[in-house]
Amino acid sequence: MLLPEADLKAILAAALAQGGDFAEIFLERRRTTIISCEENKIERVTSGLEQGAGIRVIKGENTAYGYSNDLNRESLIQTANLVGKALPGQPGPVEITFQRPRAQVEFTIKKSPDQVPVDEKVALVQRANEAARAVDQRITQVTVGYGDVIQEVTIANSAGVLVEDQRVRCRFVVNAVATDGQAIQTGYESVGGHQGWELFESVNPEEQARLAAQRAVRMLEARPAPAGKMPVVMAGEAGGTMIHEACGHGLEADLVQKQLSVYAGKKGQQVASELITVIDDATIPGKYGSYRFDDEGIPGEKTVLIEKGVLKEYMYDYLTARKEGRRSTGNGRRESYQDRPIPRMTNTFIAPGQDDPAAILRETKQGLLVKRMGGGQVNTTNGDFVFDVAEGYLIQDGKVGPAVRGATLTGNGPEVLKIIDRVGSDLGFSLGICGKDGQGVPVGDAQPTIRIPEMVVGGILDEEAKD
Repeated sequence: MLLPEADLKAILAAALAQGGDFAEIFLERRRTTIISCEENKIERVTSGLEQGAGIRVIKGENTAYGYSNDLNRESLIQTANLVGKALPGQPGPVEITFQRPRAQVEFTIKKSPDQVPVDEKVALVQRANEAARAVDQRITQVTVGYGDVIQEVTIANSAGVLVEDQRVRCRFVVNAVATDGQAIQTGYESVGGHQGWELFESVNPEEQARLAAQRAVRMLEARPAPAGKMPVVMAGEAGGTMIHEACGHGLEADLVQKQLSVYAGKKGQQVASELITVIDDATIPGKYGSYRFDDEGIPGEKTVLIEKGVLKEYMYDYLTARKEGRRSTGNGRRESYQDRPIPRMTNTFIAPGQDDPAAILRETKQGLLVKRMGGGQVNTTNGDFVFDVAEGYLIQDGKVGPAVRGATLTGNGPEVLKIIDRVGSDLGFSLGICGKDGQGVPVGDAQPTIRIPEMVVGGILDEEAKD
């Protein structure tokens, strides 16, 4: 534990001394290693230790928050007093009896990354760089990054919750750039999880690097994408970027309560095809967005958000749940002790269906096959989105046709979910750092192979694209 129980109680009592309703302290010690390779050389090898405490006081619907990198008892009591003074009220007796909630899942870390020499991590990055560059002479730039974090937290609040936890994550990314002197294309691969160095027992870094480089070369040789309305098949390997962005954020309770979500007020209503079930699950072993407890000390859980097309639930943290007189779903997350918790996704995905993925493609005579999604923009208020396609192919007579580049997908999240007519039995995960309110947290997202009968595809209208 980062502080004794007696100190935690004293700090919480100081935070409530001015009459607040609820007080919380979040203690964090974070050890990180970051290695990056660019231009055929190791550009950065950094390791660091950061620690601190965030103190929150809630009174009614108002919140005050402060933080300090000094974990000394007296210093934190002083910080707690300052935070509490921001919300003056009628002080009352403060008696706190701690209870430790039980996690719904346990994670086994086979080999902590701090047990691996830095030289071994650097060698892994260098091998990946060499593998990517060896794919094709048109690969002109390669960036390889490795990172790990060991985060120890202690969370305590005036409601009696006391949690100690350790989160261990590793991540590995490769970005390759190919050019033929006229066009430039990129390929990207990333792997990671709530796991230690054992990640690389199941993932070959060199193979990930080759995949990224091959994608860049493939897209360099691709024809311009056609434009217009057409069927779109999104392969499971495309990952769940669309469900995360076009649907997931709109199901976070703070946006719902502020009427900034297209899903506000629609619990119990049909918001998607009956084939669609959307789940947020922090308890999947090894996934990047998984955890035992959220950043408010609530056990992570599996939450069914949409079931057979019907909106069932939103994602809540303590504050949004308090506003509705209900419990949190364990989605209170923060980037660090310097940030207040807000509702965030964990691992969000469309559940697998019954269809054979190969049959979905075979029974789609023409359209666009999306194998990798790129970046995009979403308006959570109305659900409109625009996404780039990082790797796409024409579908011709139910078969994978030529690769195309420059495709974009434009539509409305709820409307797209309503017209999906095929859902595959596969499930492909992707990972990333999700940004919201200036905070980034690790997440996973996934989807099976799905078919959207008609979607607006942006591309290039020229004679080559019409072939």
